[in-house]
Amino acid sequence: MTTTLRTAAELHARTRAGRRAVVMTMGALHEGHATLVRTARAIAGPDGEVVVTVFVNPLQFGQGEDLDRYPRTLDADVKIAEQAGADVVFAPPVDEVYPGGEPQVRISAGPMGERLEGGSRPGHFDGMLTVVAKLLHLTRPDVALFGQKDAQQLALIRRMVRDLNFGVEIVGVPTVREEDGLALSSRNRYLSPKERRTALALSQALFAGSDRHAAQEALRARAREVPATRARAEALSAIGESRAAADAHAVAKAVPGAAAAVRAAARLVLDEAARLDPPLELDYLALVDPSDFTEITDHEDEYIGEAVLAVAARVGTTRLIDNIPLTFGAAS
Repeated sequence: MTTTLRTAAELHARTRAGRRAVVMTMGALHEGHATLVRTARAIAGPDGEVVVTVFVNPLQFGQGEDLDRYPRTLDADVKIAEQAGADVVFAPPVDEVYPGGEPQVRISAGPMGERLEGGSRPGHFDGMLTVVAKLLHLTRPDVALFGQKDAQQLALIRRMVRDLNFGVEIVGVPTVREEDGLALSSRNRYLSPKERRTALALSQALFAGSDRHAAQEALRARAREVPATRARAEALSAIGESRAAADAHAVAKAVPGAAAAVRAAARLVLDEAARLDPPLELDYLALVDPSDFTEITDHEDEYIGEAVLAVAARVGTTRLIDNIPLTFGAAS
């Protein structure tokens, strides 16, 4: 049976033989959180301990954001955590996490925290890193798990742990989606049926970008195999092999502009969604380097490495984010 604790002293008093795995949440748990907890259970093993934190962090909410209406469903959260394999739900009150009121000293997210989500929500990542640092100290885990849906958050937590020498392993868990592709989020409950249909454009745009990326990468691989593609296309044209020549021309032209093609495919879906009723109001669409969340520009024709295609938009009064990882130029 899962135990609910309110203070760090109660948590520290527990005896444990194995590893402690922590899943940090703001409550309103859903299947995405349950997947994190099940993964934590597998990592901790039968002798370890899984702790789920439930804390709505006021530092992460800017002026005009939804702190007051953010769902608080602790009883339901405990049931979901227990069914997924948690040993403890740590649900501290605000004065347990911030005993002196709002902290005067905070973690700064630095330049990475000013991009994308940080640009749209100033101070958000400073507040997020501050509470994650606090909860890491309060829960003392061996490993902490976070969802890849919040890709920029995950990248910043990894950077903080590395830069400030936190003795904890950070594990990212893939995004969990509904059958129709919508990424699971506590904010999905705010969407009306019509708004939810519009919101599907976020994942559809990412999938369109991913499909275009896969096609570009396939052509890139063929271009490596047949380096004289343009000459081959001209030769094929000379002997009347028009279809093969067209294919060869496509291969020759595939490598340049790969990032632009991915971004354009996703943008097309989002532009169409902007004309729906209700419309999708795009905040940003970005293709970024996951190490620092700088934009991969359209001019980086030969970009090689990992990337994240990320989107944020508002449907009605609800702001949603999503992303998908991509790899450009996998080694031949």
